[in-house]
Formats: sequence, structure tokens, C-alpha cells
Amino acid sequence: MGDFSVQITPELVNRFANDGEKLKKKAKKTIPKTRRETPLLKAKVNEKQLHDDSETHKRIASTGWPVQPPLYLPITQPVHPANAELDAIRSVIQESERVLEKFQKQEDNMVQQVTERAKNLRDKEFKLPNQKPMPCLVDYNACRACYKEHADDILKCAPLTKSYYECVRRAKQQQNSADK
Repeated sequence: MGDFSVQITPELVNRFANDGEKLKKKAKKTIPKTRRETPLLKAKVNEKQLHDDSETHKRIASTGWPVQPPLYLPITQPVHPANAELDAIRSVIQESERVLEKFQKQEDNMVQQVTERAKNLRDKEFKLPNQKPMPCLVDYNACRACYKEHADDILKCAPLTKSYYECVRRAKQQQNSADK
């Protein structure tokens, strides 16, 4: 993909703002001028039309369809962009927004992948390969329970403490002999 850069300057912002005001103004509609007749003339015209209509119906009936008066429709101006440069800028902005959306999707995917990989590495690094059970765990738990139960008279726990101490001493000796 190519590199894109869009620079938004205060002049461009002002130009957009001023162009928006120009577009909001409504164009004046031109009303075709019609000849206004006075009421006296209208009455005379109506009488003539009634008289003429009866004669024309007789003539028209023999010749075919009556001739319709011309129909005037308002002329609509073709819609041209107000400013070709402005349209070009808008198209570039839309393209930039599409590219930005693509980059955001890519970024979200990459963040998810990096997070997943970091989690996998952390799990591998901090996982103990061979977890050894704590020696003398049974004696330790018994000693602890005794101290909780007899908080006032801890001398009652002396035999359990002595057995725990002996177990720990034996475990250290076994480890030292295994290391040598």
C-alpha cells in the first residue's frame, strides 16, 4: 500500500466553513411573467370563448382531436458540483478514512496476536519444570494446627514440633547427599 498523508490547515477549514454557508442559501426561483387582464376584459373574453367554443366544437368534432395549449414546465438546472477542487478533497478524505479503518483493524489483530504470544511466553518461562513436593508437609500441617488450637499453652505442641524438626533435618541430609 502507498503512503498517504493529509494535511488539514486552517485555510482548508475556513474554506469548508465558507462553502457550507454559500450552499445553504436558496436560489431565487424565477416566476414567468403572465399578462394580467382586467375583470372587464375577462368577462368579454369569457363571452367570446363561450361563443367560439361552441363553433370550434362543431369544427373540431369533424377534424379530430382538439389542439392542446402548450404546457410550460419549469427549467431545472443540471446539478454541477460547486467546486471541483472541493469534491477532490472530499474524495481524498473518504479514501483516507477507509485506509484508517483498515489500519485500525490491522492494529487490533496485531495487538491480539502480541498479547497471546506474550501470555504463552510468560506461561512457559514461569512454569516450574519439575515441581517437587514440600518435604515433611504432613508434620508441618499437624504442628501448625496444634499451635492454632493451643495458642494459650504451646508447650502441648512440643512433641509435634520435635517430629517436624527431625523430618526437616533428614530431608536436608538426603538433599546434601544427592547433590554430592
